[in-house]
Formats: sequence, C-alpha cells, structure tokens
Amino acid sequence: MSLQDIIRSRRSVHPPAYNDKPIAEQDIQEMLEAARWAPTHKKTQPWRFVVIRDAAKQRLADAIGEAYKTHTQKFSEITFDKLRGNPLKSQVAIAICMKRDPKESLPEWEEIAAVGMAVQNLWLVSHEKGIGGYWSSPGVIAHLNDFLELDEYERCLGFFYMGYYDEAPRDSERLALNEVVRYIDN
Repeated sequence: MSLQDIIRSRRSVHPPAYNDKPIAEQDIQEMLEAARWAPTHKKTQPWRFVVIRDAAKQRLADAIGEAYKTHTQKFSEITFDKLRGNPLKSQVAIAICMKRDPKESLPEWEEIAAVGMAVQNLWLVSHEKGIGGYWSSPGVIAHLNDFLELDEYERCLGFFYMGYYDEAPRDSERLALNEVVRYIDN
C-alpha cells in the first residue's frame, strides 16, 4: 500500500469494533518510533506517551469512571459505561501527553500541533499494520494526572485506543479540494 493509500484509507475504529487479537510488542514499538519522528519546532519534542495494557487497563477504566462521577455536572450512565468501556475493549491504550517547554520558548499551540503530528504518524503506522485506532479526549483527562504520574509541565491530551478489528470501517467523505484551497498569485 502506498503512503497516499494509507493516508486516504485511515479511519477511526472505535473500541467496540475491536476483537481479542493481541498487538505484538514490536508493533507497539514501531508505532511509537514513528511518532517520535514527528516535526517539532525548536526540537522541543513535546510528545509523551504512557502505554497502558493488561491489568492496568482496568485501573485506567476505574480512574476514568471515578473522575467522571466526581467531576461531571450531568451524570449519564451511558457516558459512564462508554468511558469505562473504551480501555477494556482495547488491546492497548496509550495516553497522549504533552510536556510543555518550561521556558515557554514557543507558543503552546505549536507544541500541541507537534503532539498531533506525532499521533498521526503513530496512527498511520497502526493502520498500515491493520490495527484500528481511535483518539478519545474526554473531559475527564484533566483529572487523571496522578494516575498517569505526570509532572507539573505535562498534561494529557487524550487516549489512543487500539485493537485489531474484523469489520472494515465506513468510508469517509472529504470536501472537494477547491472547497478548502484558494490561491493568491498576485
């Protein structure tokens, strides 16, 4: 599959679609290695990843559930079950974190963008390997710093859930190129 094909066919695959096939450690390492090579302004390399698997997925589910119960204004049993279920239905969950440059030598949005590019690299390699992925950023992530053992300059931007799947994800539509691009020539 060409890089263009990989980019065009990558889709979010949500945890309920995952099967029980384990993800090899080498595949996880290759995805994280690809993430490490994302562009980064001033070489701050702000991405940090916490790989959560095996029994730790239950602890993550419990921490997410407790944070949701404690901090939500409008509790929903459906949302509670979904938030707790995502890690448990995944073969691997990766906390997507950002370590802010303590000197703040560049705008925060640039470091967030670099983390996003790192996740895109991870996601493309995941897709190339036939592993589904889904980036979830529930509001409770701000309350999981202790669970994730983040330091004062780190923050969680979401979770990347992964698993093999049996049913192909739906195709996606994109706006036509002329709807999203304009040229200024003079």
